[in-house]
Amino acid sequence: MMKKQHTKEPILKYTPLNDGLFRYLCGCRSRASDRVLDDLRKETAALGEIAMMQIGPDQGAFMTLLVKAIGARTALEVGSFTGYSSICIARGLPEKGGLLCLDASAEWTAVARKYWRRAGVEKKIELRLGPAMESLKKLEPGRRFDFAFIDAHKPEYDAYYELVLPRMRPNGLILFDNMLWGGRLGKGRPIKHPGGRAIDALNRKLAGDRRV
Repeated sequence: MMKKQHTKEPILKYTPLNDGLFRYLCGCRSRASDRVLDDLRKETAALGEIAMMQIGPDQGAFMTLLVKAIGARTALEVGSFTGYSSICIARGLPEKGGLLCLDASAEWTAVARKYWRRAGVEKKIELRLGPAMESLKKLEPGRRFDFAFIDAHKPEYDAYYELVLPRMRPNGLILFDNMLWGGRLGKGRPIKHPGGRAIDALNRKLAGDRRV
């Protein structure tokens, strides 16, 4: 009699994240105590539920690290909100580096401008107000970027990607915000929300895109 072969499921190597571990991670990051960013988080939190649009402190530190690691000199941000991520990106750029920020809100970016000055990065940043799609289409011919962060209207993510990719230098880096859609992807159920569907579609597109 032949023995039945049992196939083992592959071991999933990941560490589940909980509140305690997240606080530990944030506490052990570089510049964990940062008065400017802490004050910006507090002012943004006072805006109410919309404050959820701001990236986390761990993400900001990671972005600074990535910008420095690839030696970026030029960067693009699509969706700046109150300026947290743009400060983190600008801090990773050299003294003569430049960050172009695109955002539609004069109200939110007024807060950003205030904290760019406090952080001492305002000279590295250029802000253009208006719909992101239109601003991207109007970029100067030949303008290129080493690093890009896309954090704007989720249903337009693919369109942003197609407009930004041709402007990236070889081996440049593009980051997208919320690509797990708050942990709601991967559950095997139909996605009804247009933002969730757009993110899921882009994830699958990127996985097979030979350009990247």
